[in-house]
Amino acid sequence: MTRVLQDAYIVAASRTPIGRAPRGAFRHVRPDDLLVRAIHAALAQVPGLDPARIEDAIIGCAIPEGPQGLNVARIGVLLAGLPKTVGGATINRFCASGLAAITMAADRIRVGEADVIIAGGTESMSQVPMMGNAPSINPSVFQGDENIGIAYGMGLTAERVATQWKVSREDQDAFALQSHQRAIAAQQAGEFSDEIVPVQVVERSADLQSGEIRTRERNISLDEGPRIDTSLDALAKLRPVFAAGGSVTAGNSSQTSDGAGALILVSERILKEYNLTPLARFVSSAVRGVPPEIMGIGPKEAIPVALKLAGITQQDVDWIELNEAFAAQSLAVIRDLGLDPARVNPLGGAIALGHPLGATGAIRAATIVHGLRRRNLRYGMLTMCVGTGMGAAGIFERV
Repeated sequence: MTRVLQDAYIVAASRTPIGRAPRGAFRHVRPDDLLVRAIHAALAQVPGLDPARIEDAIIGCAIPEGPQGLNVARIGVLLAGLPKTVGGATINRFCASGLAAITMAADRIRVGEADVIIAGGTESMSQVPMMGNAPSINPSVFQGDENIGIAYGMGLTAERVATQWKVSREDQDAFALQSHQRAIAAQQAGEFSDEIVPVQVVERSADLQSGEIRTRERNISLDEGPRIDTSLDALAKLRPVFAAGGSVTAGNSSQTSDGAGALILVSERILKEYNLTPLARFVSSAVRGVPPEIMGIGPKEAIPVALKLAGITQQDVDWIELNEAFAAQSLAVIRDLGLDPARVNPLGGAIALGHPLGATGAIRAATIVHGLRRRNLRYGMLTMCVGTGMGAAGIFERV
């Protein structure tokens, strides 16, 4: 049977605030509970949509083990109280997991296999460490130089990109400062209010003298990462942490974080049936590989492909969310492709806002689709580098 391709539309996009890991507000909040909060908020944006029409949930998670293992997508669906008929699949493309989930959901709708799918991501870097609890690298990686880059830490790949693309320490620190300044300004202007759902956190502590359990409730409504007190002087005092004599520091790298995001994608038939106004149309996506030892440069290979598939040029893109894994790789990509710095991360990026790995794609997609609508812009692009040497990019259009 021949299927006619159809468009996939985003009708809702929500995310939790991003918490600092490992000692931030969400350190004791399970990642499946964060996902539930994001799903509920997304559903609240389309109150007329019958939850029974949702066919699947595709959720990204970069380290799917521990409290975010056991197919966290399906568990999140059930805990959210959705009908038992809604499926769930957890996928992993490291930092691009959230974007991959959106792409997979859009593709199923575009080929006519589904009409309503939840796509998103969740990650707790407080509860599951960067490499997982029991990392195991194939010993063959260490036999010769061909695949040794797989074993490189992300910071070391950033150092290699900084050297090869001649990105100075001063430029990295200036980029990091700008990320914080833009994020603080965005928070103060309420730029994230359309996408963020507050999360109530209950903290308990024991009073050893009285034997009482004290309870404290907090409503977290802002990302914890942006620092209003940072400066070039403060950033310059930080020591390199990945290589002796290097230039990559904790201050010009993304923050380890906790968070979740969820989007609802539908077909045109659902738009008409429920009289929904879409936030955006999913246009195209691309993934390309690069040598693992220069992992951070991946977006420069994926972006041109995604643009070609979309039938637009780089100049047509009004808003670019380039995930700031490191200032070094962000600047290398910006300079190599000639991206307009004013259009890249206008509300700050992961250096300030945080990077909860598998959730970041969904979180930043929510930022794009709400931002395009708020500012009456047409095209937005989400792109990121990906562990083991990949780059991913996705393009959205306000309609």
